[in-house]
Amino acid sequence: MEFTAGLIPLETALEQMLSRIVPVTESQTLPLLQAAGRVTANPVTSPIDVPGFDNSAMDGYAVRMADIAAGGALPVAGKAFAGQPFNDEWPAGACVRIMTGAPLPAGAQAVVMQEETEVTETGVRFNAPVKNGQNIRLRGEDIRSGASVLPAGKKLTAAELPLIASLGVADVTVLRKVRAAVFSTGDELRLPGQPLGDGQIYDTNRLAVHLMLDQLGCEVIDLGIIKDDPEALRAAFIEADSQADVVISSGGVSVGEADYTKQLLEELGEVGFWKLAIKPGKPFAFGRLQNSWFCGLPGNPVSAALTFYQLVQPLLAKLSGQQGNVLPPRLRARTLGRLKKSPGRLDFQRGIMRTAQDGQLEVLSTGHQGSHIFSSFSQANCFIVLERERGNVEAGEWVEIEPFNALFGG
Repeated sequence: MEFTAGLIPLETALEQMLSRIVPVTESQTLPLLQAAGRVTANPVTSPIDVPGFDNSAMDGYAVRMADIAAGGALPVAGKAFAGQPFNDEWPAGACVRIMTGAPLPAGAQAVVMQEETEVTETGVRFNAPVKNGQNIRLRGEDIRSGASVLPAGKKLTAAELPLIASLGVADVTVLRKVRAAVFSTGDELRLPGQPLGDGQIYDTNRLAVHLMLDQLGCEVIDLGIIKDDPEALRAAFIEADSQADVVISSGGVSVGEADYTKQLLEELGEVGFWKLAIKPGKPFAFGRLQNSWFCGLPGNPVSAALTFYQLVQPLLAKLSGQQGNVLPPRLRARTLGRLKKSPGRLDFQRGIMRTAQDGQLEVLSTGHQGSHIFSSFSQANCFIVLERERGNVEAGEWVEIEPFNALFGG
């Protein structure tokens, strides 16, 4: 397959990046409520059995099989509640009323759910066959003491942290946050709230990058807007490199007359690659500074957001110590309209996916796909991913899509 001259495929760029990234190693121990979004530094092992005792999985009656085999109604010897076990004498030929989660009385061999019983004047009758061990949660059935519950490199969310809490563990050792320095370059940029002069625009890229870095759990070092001046840029690079694990700039990577980023990167470090065979986002730079990695995002807002999503996001996941696949999943969907596409570059168009009546996914373009139309992200819920060699796509054809994750409200 031939690629557009001088441009490298996305998968090659990702392989080059991720193969070089070494995760941070410094760790700290935090209370569980402060550990959301952090990555485990070590495996989490359980100090206890879960559950810690045999207990009932149902509201009903605890029974012994010999008493059930005798037939007839069984009087109730007492009650067992969660946190209030039945510890009284349990005579033969009787049952114990028990609630979900209550400790199983000594000698109990099964729990019969109350829907399969009938309370009579002579006791409880059982209206369905009873199997030994039914509706009983055994001690250690979920987790054994000493078992590994979570591996090192696991990002902690609302799924993992309550699990750790259920072990009676109050603190967890996590890797430190990735430090990311971010700045924008361009004499045309102004901060929101400032008046615009001729040819000036607001600096939205740095805001978007800062917000995405926050969502990814990074420690953000915001260096603001840097003028199109070699000495100012050199000072920004040196300051960022001295503080951060990764330096992210926006603008100044298209190698125009006033774009000094590439030459400074070559002077202060090394250039990994410079141009990608993707649309939008061709002028994306990756390289190495003395102490940090460097990612140069394009100046166009859509291109900057897309390249951050597709390249910087997996880089940060690897750098943060997350294990496993860090690339976004792709699904197949049927297009509802015609999509314009020229062969030569992998194309990421913004789309709106939904489930059709037949259960299949279908997708509709948000409309104009210009790299300055940032409003398309607020309308979309996925990327439509069109292969490099593909041309125009007709309505009804199948395409790959990437549902947005939390960075874009997915």
